[in-house]
Amino acid sequence: MTRKLLLSLLSVGLLLAGPAHARLPGPQQAVPAAKVRDLAQIRSSRELRVLVNQSRNSSGEVKGESVGVEYHRLRAFEHYLNARARDGQAIRLKIIPKAKEQLLGALTRGEGDLAAPGELLDPTSTRGVSASDPVLDQVPLVLVGHKGGRVYQRVEQLSGRTLALTSSSAAGDTLHEINQKLALRKLAPIKVEWVDPSLAVEDVLEMVQAGVFQLTVVEQPIAERWAKVMPKLQVQRKVRLTTPEAMHWYVRRDAAMLNASVDAFLQGYRPPENQDAAFERIYRRLYKVHNPLARVSRQRLEKLRPVLQRHAQAQNLDWLNLAALAFKESSLDPTARGAGGAHGLMQITPSAAQRVGVSDIASVEGNVQASARYLSLIRRKFFASNQLNERERMAFVLAAYNLGPERVQAMRAEAKRRGLNSNQWFFQVERIAMEQVGMGPVSYVNSVNKYFLAFDRERESLELPERKVVSRK
Repeated sequence: MTRKLLLSLLSVGLLLAGPAHARLPGPQQAVPAAKVRDLAQIRSSRELRVLVNQSRNSSGEVKGESVGVEYHRLRAFEHYLNARARDGQAIRLKIIPKAKEQLLGALTRGEGDLAAPGELLDPTSTRGVSASDPVLDQVPLVLVGHKGGRVYQRVEQLSGRTLALTSSSAAGDTLHEINQKLALRKLAPIKVEWVDPSLAVEDVLEMVQAGVFQLTVVEQPIAERWAKVMPKLQVQRKVRLTTPEAMHWYVRRDAAMLNASVDAFLQGYRPPENQDAAFERIYRRLYKVHNPLARVSRQRLEKLRPVLQRHAQAQNLDWLNLAALAFKESSLDPTARGAGGAHGLMQITPSAAQRVGVSDIASVEGNVQASARYLSLIRRKFFASNQLNERERMAFVLAAYNLGPERVQAMRAEAKRRGLNSNQWFFQVERIAMEQVGMGPVSYVNSVNKYFLAFDRERESLELPERKVVSRK
């Protein structure tokens, strides 16, 4: 699993701050290159295949309501094309979610006709494809921190600080250039922590709000959008990081008519005033992560560590997965009481505990034992396939812990039917959950995942041997 990665200056003027070489969120599927489909072929097939950034910010949909910022533009483009259809036969959009760094490669191979990233792309990655007119023009990158934290006025003040970035962040090259200038002034570089690929830009912002990460850099429209539902974010506009750039859609170079139609549409498109209404309503209700390493929580975790480690080891689990689940369920409080008879540290129900042969869940020992056994049972019975990497396996186990394993397996089957990656929970199968159930289970899995990653960053200190008091005679 991915660990914390800090990239520091090894010599004057050098920072490895390009796109991260972290593993991708799930297995990629090899697809051979296909012929270019221009507008005539698209109309003939009656399907426009749109490659979208799998980030919930760009392309999320919750129970029929769009929360992805690109959906409004894409639906409007669909209507634009259909209003100009000579035969009156409608084109429909086929949405194909991909990791941001995979979008243009998939476009080049012909897996889609149009790519809509919803974020800035590294200009070097766009060679070989055609960019549309600006979707948004003059988009700056901005620094985002936690309210109450330090306010930065100049980029030099970031010297020696650490920024958390997603693996596909457009800020990589920017920070490289800034660090070259800092080096000339003999100032320490800005360090980069490339986050786990299960985290999208909105997840990093949520962890900044919680205080897990101190700072990040994102596109200003994204920062301002999420600040509406994360009130503890502080968008710092005074630090000038780079020259503002334009966001684009992309098509293959030989699709000249499609490109012309996209540009004509964008020239006249105006976003609806209420386009974020569903986004704000849905996300304001959602559970927000807290910092699981705050002083009180850390003290609780140290007391609980022996029992968590013992039962995790017995079931071949990572004890920090149990710790993350316990923090989500009870804030590490063994006396917590929940609904439906769930109680204790892990909030497991008596029926689930009895299923794995544990009758006493009133004690911390029994509560943790029952939860560890139940998680292990779900993993062994439903998610043992070697096609799953360990982060995805745990995500499926957590989803099943929350929703029931049979329901999650049905969601995987539906994902496969739609051409999604059924071996990837994050951003793929979770889309089915968002559509069918809502954000509850998705938020649940994401929260536990964020707590695990927060603990994992501090694994070394959390696993230090307990200090032994040596008696002196």
